[in-house]
Amino acid sequence: MDEQQRYEAGMKVRREVLGDAHVDRSLENLTPFNGEFQEMITRHAWGDIWTRPGLPRHTRSLITIAMLIGMNREGELRLHLRAAKNNGVTRDEIKEVLMQSAIYCGIPAANATFHLAEAVWEEMDAQS
Repeated sequence: MDEQQRYEAGMKVRREVLGDAHVDRSLENLTPFNGEFQEMITRHAWGDIWTRPGLPRHTRSLITIAMLIGMNREGELRLHLRAAKNNGVTRDEIKEVLMQSAIYCGIPAANATFHLAEAVWEEMDAQS
């Protein structure tokens, strides 16, 4: 697969996982400063990793949420909590990831994520 094919495959998965609205906003905000970075994310994160056959997207979502909790990356975590629904992840499954993260990432990280998840789900429910 060449770089253009990897980008196209990555963009397809990125849109399916994050939604067209989010991806379109990202593309509208491209600048000479961040453009190459956005292309790299699409090619490598989405085109190299999320397209791999070894794990289903459902599992990749749960793993991503767990890692973002551990790294305390609230903005990305908010994004992936929303996107998990597109991958068939249930709120109960996310709760289990948060419970396990309390042990491995710490109570404060899990506590903050429980609050964040509830806020994200309130926003999502209001939009439905």
